[in-house]
Amino acid sequence: MLSAGWPILLATGGEPYMRRTPEQVVWDFVQEWLRKAEDDRRAAEHLLAVEQDDYFTSAFHAQQASEKFLKALLVRHQIPFPKTHDIGRLLDLLSGAAPHLMEQLASAAMLTPFGVEFRYPRPAGCGSQPGLHGSGRNQESRIRRARSSQELPQPGGVPRKPDPGIAAA
Repeated sequence: MLSAGWPILLATGGEPYMRRTPEQVVWDFVQEWLRKAEDDRRAAEHLLAVEQDDYFTSAFHAQQASEKFLKALLVRHQIPFPKTHDIGRLLDLLSGAAPHLMEQLASAAMLTPFGVEFRYPRPAGCGSQPGLHGSGRNQESRIRRARSSQELPQPGGVPRKPDPGIAAA
């Protein structure tokens, strides 16, 4: 956990070049998660528009977008989280900091299997992977869930980007 008031000295190649507050460092990290999440959301929408025979890849990117949007919010609230693709687990971690969002986001947990489980072929005789063939309606629903996760950081209280306040060392 970062403590307020103590600047963090950043360095490249061993040479210090600027000072940033803990809040600025947290904000920068949140922005990185949001950028990656937005890339996955756009990829999911693009792949969905192609109208292919199955939707495995767009479902994967919808799951990834939701996961990364949730992780951005967890970082914002400085809630530690394990390396996981389990959206339900991330929602549980977030519930104390953003209880008002839990009902809205509960359905996002159904995206979890698309993060890992459906990415790889199933052994013969284990059945098909449901919900990924035919109409894109199921996928459109999954994309909407990713979009609702995208809206999390603003309603969840992420402040506007702080002034850089960068001072040369």
